[in-house]
Amino acid sequence: MASESGGPERVSFGRGYNVWIMGIDGTWRRNCVLKAVSSVDAELELEGSIEGLNLKEFFLLLSSTGLAYRRCELIRVNGSEIDVRFLSTRNKSVKPSSRDDRMA
Repeated sequence: MASESGGPERVSFGRGYNVWIMGIDGTWRRNCVLKAVSSVDAELELEGSIEGLNLKEFFLLLSSTGLAYRRCELIRVNGSEIDVRFLSTRNKSVKPSSRDDRMA
């Protein structure tokens, strides 16, 4: 997770924020609580077992409809708590337009 010296600033939630994790293929989904988050990682507390789940890559759903989500990978498991890293999407950077807006 983020180091305390020079790492991304992390926001901690007192009571947590209800979220879900879901398999990339959509075959499984688990309730969990978002305990802390930064721009690159998050700390989650799971409700239920992760045994048998493929956590190499999965989605963190921030809304019940799944419209707000981040693609993640598992970093660490500590009992019912897991640390995840957000994976960047391909072609995420948008290059500024090189178009010349002057009239000819």
